[in-house]
Amino acid sequence: MTEDEESLNIPRHVAIILDGNGRWAKKRGMPRTYGHKVGAENVEKICREAWDIGIKYLTVYAFSTENWSRPDDEVSTLMRLFGSYIKSTFKTAPKNNMRVRFIGDLSRFTPKLRDSMRELEEFTSNLTGLSLQICVNYGSRDEIRRAVVRIAENVKNGTVSPEDITEEMITESLDTRDIPDPDLMIRTSGEQRLSNYLLWQMAYSEFYFTETAWPDFDRTELIKACEAYAQRNRRYGGI
Repeated sequence: MTEDEESLNIPRHVAIILDGNGRWAKKRGMPRTYGHKVGAENVEKICREAWDIGIKYLTVYAFSTENWSRPDDEVSTLMRLFGSYIKSTFKTAPKNNMRVRFIGDLSRFTPKLRDSMRELEEFTSNLTGLSLQICVNYGSRDEIRRAVVRIAENVKNGTVSPEDITEEMITESLDTRDIPDPDLMIRTSGEQRLSNYLLWQMAYSEFYFTETAWPDFDRTELIKACEAYAQRNRRYGGI
């Protein structure tokens, strides 16, 4: 880490929307699937850079609930890449001291893929470096719906009264229950919307949008985002 980087107010938790893989590949005359492959490889690189500059939690939006509507061959490729990434992370996570967790409704994935995800979570559960959360088959509205269902079940069986429902209870019912809210959200490739990503958790997050596509997003770009974050006047509740 350079002296300039050491002086930065580094966010504790950064969430990233990994956007632009397909467009990046198309500009190079390659199929969209090639962009996803390069984008998957970039996740490990950015994890190392994030931890090196002082980020403690990194949450990436890898596959949304809406992504199932993409062409079948693209979805199949994404599932294969996902499986390969998990397999390789069994080797790289201990080396990088990185804990990995998966966030979202995992029920739609194959039993084999679900087992691999749970095995990786267990395998890395005691590692103390960067905490990486991978959002797969994730949509924030669906996450909130599932949280409401859990609370409603407790109301139904009498363990919770409606008047006892608090924001804290809702937070504890989300997929991110033991993870601090993001300080900074980065979206690559020029789009400026949240796309159903961590809507509850990012009530007070700072947003940073860059034209750089995810496969080209590197340490320099990450530092730019952190510099922009450091210049913000962080206020809560209008104070």
